[in-house]
Amino acid sequence: MSNSERDIIKVRVHDGIVGILYIASIILASQFGLNWIYVAVGVAVLQILSPFTKFCPVYTILNKIMPDTTPIQNGK
Repeated sequence: MSNSERDIIKVRVHDGIVGILYIASIILASQFGLNWIYVAVGVAVLQILSPFTKFCPVYTILNKIMPDTTPIQNGK
């Protein structure tokens, strides 16, 4: 598997994790109260700020788990 294929997998895993966080937040908010919607708001704020800050917690974890790929959003 080439480096570019691994990078694509990393981006897809990131998108899947973020999508799960959004869906989980909506389900929890509908079942247990609107306070759970703040999880989705927090994820959205991090996504909006990440191009400017070059920081994404999910990519930070994925960069450590997948060291053989190109670091993404690693603060540089």
